[in-house]
Amino acid sequence: MNIKILSQKFFDYSKYIKGYSQPTIKRYRHTINYFAKFAGINEIEEVNLEKIRNLFYYGRTQQAWTTNTFICYHKSLAVFFRWCVTEGYMGENPMNQIETPKLEKRLPAKLTKQEAMQILEVVDNYPYQHKFLRYRNYAIFATFIMAGLRKKELLNLKLTDVDIENMSIFIRQGKGSKDRVVPINYRLAEILGRYLDERKRMNRTCPEFFTSYTLNCGFSHSGLKRVLEKIVKASGLNFTIHKLRHTFATLMLEGGCDIYSLAKMMGHSDIKTTTIYLAASVEHLRTQITKHPLAEVIL
Repeated sequence: MNIKILSQKFFDYSKYIKGYSQPTIKRYRHTINYFAKFAGINEIEEVNLEKIRNLFYYGRTQQAWTTNTFICYHKSLAVFFRWCVTEGYMGENPMNQIETPKLEKRLPAKLTKQEAMQILEVVDNYPYQHKFLRYRNYAIFATFIMAGLRKKELLNLKLTDVDIENMSIFIRQGKGSKDRVVPINYRLAEILGRYLDERKRMNRTCPEFFTSYTLNCGFSHSGLKRVLEKIVKASGLNFTIHKLRHTFATLMLEGGCDIYSLAKMMGHSDIKTTTIYLAASVEHLRTQITKHPLAEVIL
């Protein structure tokens, strides 16, 4: 059967039956199309172990795939071929014979408390053309640093999702299609409240919480990217939105937050994902080592 027709059936199954997110389906589509083009195949019957091995060998040796990239391609093809086997289009899943490299255990990249404060200071003092931009951008970066939201979660926030009075943010269908509530501190509540006052003064009535400066609509991914590039250049700090999320996690631990509460705030389904921040937080570890019963013994 034609692999393009078959893969479209798989995408529909993934979306409407399994309920996978659009980014996940997009990743499946890219991987399957890349493999079919690389191997020069049109029919699912042409797939064999040798062609698959050649793909991964080429990726590692010629494309310099990282271990994460290798595993991502492996998982995507494994899910697709497993579906093909279940539906009777293939006799067995060839991915079962493709080994994956050991994933390196790296500490998450983060900023220090001083660097986080520096970013907020740069955002606040940047020469904007209108004060609305100052209030909005400051609120955006403060939310990343003080609440640990993912980029998509922040851009998807609705006006009704942010409860200033009860100091909480409702994350609607975050990663893994999970809802969660993230508490906010008084400082962030004040920052968001100041932005809301300016938003109202600008007569923004769209349902999105963070809005465009020129249009009455939600702030876009491209708009956020442009703002990020400006602040990175102005601050002299090389950081990403995801690094701000890592910074939130490590600062919370250094402030005394317990790992279980942090896992809930971060939206981690497995607490093992959260524990990596324990190793990344030197200050947290330093406070823990002082609890050794012999630490105060005078020799």
